[in-house]
Formats: sequence, structure tokens, C-alpha cells
Amino acid sequence: MKGYKVFNADWTCRGFQYVVGETFEEDVIPSYCNKGFHFCTKAADCFSYYQFDSNNKVAEVEAIGEIDTNPVDSKCCTNKIRIVRELSWDEVLEIVNIGKGCTGLRNSGDHNSGHRNSGDWNSGDYNSGDYNSGRRNSGNYNSGDHNNGNWNSGDSNSGNYNSGYCNKGSRNSGNGNSGNYNNGYWNSGNCNSGDHNNGNWNSGDSNSGNYNSGNRNSGRRNSGNNNKGNWNSGDSNSGNYNSGNWNNGKHNSGNHNSGNWNSGDWNKTDFSSGCFNTKEQKILMFDKPSEWTLNDWWDSEARRLLNQIQYNVLEWICLEDMTDEEKEQHPECKTTGGYLKELDKSECNQIWWDSLSDMERNIVRDIPNFDEVIFKEITGIKIERED
Repeated sequence: MKGYKVFNADWTCRGFQYVVGETFEEDVIPSYCNKGFHFCTKAADCFSYYQFDSNNKVAEVEAIGEIDTNPVDSKCCTNKIRIVRELSWDEVLEIVNIGKGCTGLRNSGDHNSGHRNSGDWNSGDYNSGDYNSGRRNSGNYNSGDHNNGNWNSGDSNSGNYNSGYCNKGSRNSGNGNSGNYNNGYWNSGNCNSGDHNNGNWNSGDSNSGNYNSGNRNSGRRNSGNNNKGNWNSGDSNSGNYNSGNWNNGKHNSGNHNSGNWNSGDWNKTDFSSGCFNTKEQKILMFDKPSEWTLNDWWDSEARRLLNQIQYNVLEWICLEDMTDEEKEQHPECKTTGGYLKELDKSECNQIWWDSLSDMERNIVRDIPNFDEVIFKEITGIKIERED
């Protein structure tokens, strides 16, 4: 049986040294992918197992012993093989149909007809290039599925003017398109028609953007239910930053509020947790009634200072200062000499407090009903008062 075999540049294969013109024999029963000398009856199949590299040696061989064949492709093995002659790389290219005008499987180049061609104007599957016809082509004007490029026809195309499902680009027709003017479901872009579009002027449900028509749209002037943004029409719309149903105002979490930041229903004031209120409520400070409203707290200098606390702070802990538990959790400390510890919230809070000036600390202490014990329970900050 005649065939082809690929070798390393030094005519070795898996540590065995071959010589052109000589015959080699093993005292074994050949077993595919187990025992024997392996070769392929089709040269193209050799490069399913070896890199397609001109530095490799390729030879025509003849199996003259027992042969075990492979049902998947043309790979075979024998217990006696003769290395007939070395093939030049030009011969290899011709045999595997690489180049212009080639016909068949796995051709590389222009104007190929068949499967897995690489180049322009290929006809068939798995072509790479322009004007391919078939599935999973890469390039422009491909017809089929999973094409990459412009004006592809089929499913899962990437580019502009694709027709089918899961296309990426502009003016795609189908579902799951990414881009502008898509027609179908799950489109991403502007002026899409369908459900779950991302962009402007989408028609359908769960669109994200402006001028959407449907349910659960995000943006302005949406028509439907559960929209977020301005001028939504329907149930559970968010006019301006509202969360809830039928609210008029900003940041409401509730129903039918005409004010801002209400957590209850039918309130005509701000920051109300009840119902049918027209006056802003005073808030509890340190578990006691105060004269402050929530607006007073939001506008306070104390709140501004507290909002300056920095979290996710890292501190280097030296090996000699580490606990046994820390050493177990960070075995790399033996090499690095320690580890970076992420401080917890209370530690970060204490660092902030210690960095304040006396005036700033007094601002915090002047919060109505200030209670050092409660403050420490919540923040973890230990306050040392001056006598």
C-alpha cells in the first residue's frame, strides 16, 4: 500500500530515525495509534497530525507488511515500511491542492471549490475569504451560516446587511443581531424591530434605549410596562429614577407618589415611608427622635465627611507579625516575607476617624443625639473623648 508520511527536519519521528530508500520492520502486530509505523494514504490527512510546516520532511512511503486501517480517515499503520522518496514542498502543495484553481477538500487559495477552502470566491463549507458560498465562511458576500463579513446571507453572520440569526452588524434581518436597523429578536443597536433590542427606536419588549415600544424598556418615551426612564407609558414605569408603579417624581420606591424619595404610597412629600403624607418626616438619629429631616442629613457636613471613608484598603503584614492562621492561609509568605491584607470595613472606618482633625471630629460628634456606644457598634470606630 502506498502512502505519505511526515517527519521532523532530521528525518526522525517520535524518536525513531528514518533514512530515505531504506526499509524498516518491527516484530509486532500493527495496531492503529498503538504499535507500528504510521502513515496516511492521503497526504492532506498527514497534516491533521503534524504541523503544516515546510521545514518538515515529507516522503512517499510503501507499506509492505501487515496493515491496520483507521475508519475515521486515511491514517494507517504497518509493521514493515519502505521510505520510497522525499517529496519536494512544491509536490506537497500540488498533492494537497493548495493554491489557485484547486478543487476539492482543504484547498487553500483563490477560486477553490469544495470544503474548507481558504481564499476568495470559494464555493462550499468552511471557506475563508470573499464571496464564499456555504456555512461558516469568513469574508464578504458569503452565503450560508456563521459567515464573517458584510452582506452575508444565513445564520450567525458577523458584519453588515446579514440575513439570519445572531448576526452582528447593521441592518441585519433575523434574531440576535448586533448593530443598527436589525429586524428580529435580541438585536443590539438603533431602530431595531423585535424583542430585547439594545438601542434607540426599538419596537418590542425589554428593549434598552430611547423611543422603544413594548414592555420593560429602558430609556425615554417607552410604551409598555416596567419601563425605566422618562415618559414611559404603562405599569411600573420609572418616570425619573423611580422604582415602583405609577409614580410621578424622582427616586420613589412605591406607588402613586408625587414627591421624591418616598418608600410608601400616595405621598405628596419627600422621604416618606408612610402613606398620604404632605409633610416631610423627622428622622430618628441614634434610635431617638430628632429635629432633622432626611434632607437635613443629606445636606450635612457630617454626612459629607463620612462619605470620604475609603474601603478596599491594603496593608502589608510582615511575616513576624502574622498569626498562625494567616500563615496557613498564605503559604507564599515564606517566600515573600509577608502578605497584603485587605482591611475590613471597621478597620477602614477607624483609619478614617484617626485621620480627622479635631474640628472634623467635633462635626461628627454634633450629629443630633450622638451616642458613642451606638456609633462604635455600627461603625466599629473607637472614639477617645478628650476631658
